[in-house]
Amino acid sequence: MSRPRAVVTGGAKRVGRAICLHLAQSGFDVAVHHRSGAEQAEEVAAQCRAAGADAFTVAADLAHTDQVQGLVSGVLERWDQISLLVNNASVYDPVPFEEIDAAEWDRVQAINTRAPFLLCRGFLSALRAADPSAIGAPAGQHGVVVHMCDIGADNPQVGYTHYSVSKAGLVMLVKTMALELAPAVRTVGISPGHVAWPPAYSDERRGRLASRIPLKRVGAPDDIARLVRFLTLEAHYVNGAIVPVDGGLGKRY
Repeated sequence: MSRPRAVVTGGAKRVGRAICLHLAQSGFDVAVHHRSGAEQAEEVAAQCRAAGADAFTVAADLAHTDQVQGLVSGVLERWDQISLLVNNASVYDPVPFEEIDAAEWDRVQAINTRAPFLLCRGFLSALRAADPSAIGAPAGQHGVVVHMCDIGADNPQVGYTHYSVSKAGLVMLVKTMALELAPAVRTVGISPGHVAWPPAYSDERRGRLASRIPLKRVGAPDDIARLVRFLTLEAHYVNGAIVPVDGGLGKRY
C-alpha cells in the first residue's frame, strides 16, 4: 500500500500548520504551501519529515493565476498522485462596505474562491489517480478535497462583506464538486468558528466574542486538524457536507 499524499495551502501557520502536522503523524506525505513565510513553512516541513513524511514546501501567491499553476506544477513534478487537497489558505481583512473597491473585491474572491477552484482543476488527474487503499477508501473512491469554509458564509459580520461572499461561494463549490466529481473524488467542507484569533483582536474583543459561544470557550487549530484527518480516513460516505466546528455559535441569531 502506498503512502497517502496531501497538499495543504496556507500550511505554514495557524490552522494549516496543525493540519500538516496531524497528517504527517497519521502517515501522510505533505506538501506545505505558503505565500511568503518560507522559514515557517520549512519548520513545518521539517517537523513532518521528523514524523516520517516526505515533506516539502512550495510558494505561491494565490491571488495570481500563474502562481496557482506554478504551485500545481511544482507538486506534480514530484508526485503523480494526491490523496488529499486541503484548501485552507484565505485572506480575512476587514473593510467597511462603502470602502471596498473593485481591486479589493477581486483580490479576496481570487484567493478565497477562485484559487481553490483552480487548484482542484489542476490536481484533478492526480486526485483521480490516487490509490483508494492508501486512505482506506472503498474501490473507486480515489481522492478527497477539503475546503475550509467559514461560519461567515452563513452568519456575516459587519466589515466583512467581501469575505463572507467569497466563503459562500466556496460552500457552493463543495456542493457542486460533490455532485460532479464523485465517486472518484469526494468533497467536503469544514466551517470553523473561533479557532485561531486574528492577531489584531484585543483581549476585550476576544472575551466578548467567546462569551457568545454556547460552549463558552474558543476552539483550537487542532480541532480542525483532527476533523480533516477523520473526514479523509474514516468518513468515506460523507460527500458534499459542510461540517461546523464552532462550539454552537452558528446556531445563535
